[in-house]
Amino acid sequence: MQATFTVSTRRAREVVDITRQVAAVLERAGITEGLCTVFVRHATAAVVINENADPGFRADLVTALDGLFPEGVWEHDKVDDNGAAHLKAALLGPSEVIPVTGGRLALGTWQGIALVECDGPRERQVIVDIR
Repeated sequence: MQATFTVSTRRAREVVDITRQVAAVLERAGITEGLCTVFVRHATAAVVINENADPGFRADLVTALDGLFPEGVWEHDKVDDNGAAHLKAALLGPSEVIPVTGGRLALGTWQGIALVECDGPRERQVIVDIR
């Protein structure tokens, strides 16, 4: 089963928890064992699995990426002025795969799925594919 949902980001750079939306797609699919792929259809956004209980992690991720990739110094800036956003998204990647066990996402206790916005605010399309 495949489904798409939209995430509306509000800031230039932010981390948005999408675990509940993905879990809702899995529930509708009725699949009890398999794999769930979560993919964002954009070159300046990413999907990660990491700490979900402490909102400080989300702020730390944005700060770390900003430190690794400063604004305004990249060759791509000559085209779109968003070279840093492309590099951040490329480093993190557009997708994650989560095992499905017993009809649930087999995430660890503190893990969640997040969309990382690197060039917002924007409307982001997330595809969830469960097999």
